[in-house]
Amino acid sequence: MARLVLVGLPGVGKSTVAREVARRWRCRAIDTDDLVAAQVGRPAGTYLRDEGEAAFRDRELAALRDALESDAVVATGGGVVTTPEAREALRAAVTIWLDGADDVIVSRLDDVERPLLGAEPATALRELRRGREAWYREVARSRVDVAGTPDDVTARVLAAVSQVTT
Repeated sequence: MARLVLVGLPGVGKSTVAREVARRWRCRAIDTDDLVAAQVGRPAGTYLRDEGEAAFRDRELAALRDALESDAVVATGGGVVTTPEAREALRAAVTIWLDGADDVIVSRLDDVERPLLGAEPATALRELRRGREAWYREVARSRVDVAGTPDDVTARVLAAVSQVTT
């Protein structure tokens, strides 16, 4: 079973924090978008754009299930919570919700293809938040603010995990 699963909107730093927590815990970090990319032979964002959200969510659910079977820290795609079966699996895991102010998140968006954010990422991010926030709350044992450096966020995640697992 996965040691920890991170959920949250695109750009909150799930992959970065997962790698850092995994380094400290001396285990693997798994990114479900990377698993999807390996399955389909192209970047997850490209697959989502080309094949549509329904096909992508099916692949993502399979990747999540595989990742949860590993001794790892798992970074999920931001929309994994849109699938009821994924939410069920996430509720059974130690799941932490990374969240923060929209302007902080938008400032961290990188060059990774994010089809659901389109040409107006700030507007799209607000819409995604409205649609997903209740699901993040549903699956997460704790919410961690992403303000600050990756080390700051990692420290808050580790503190949150210790509180929810003791």
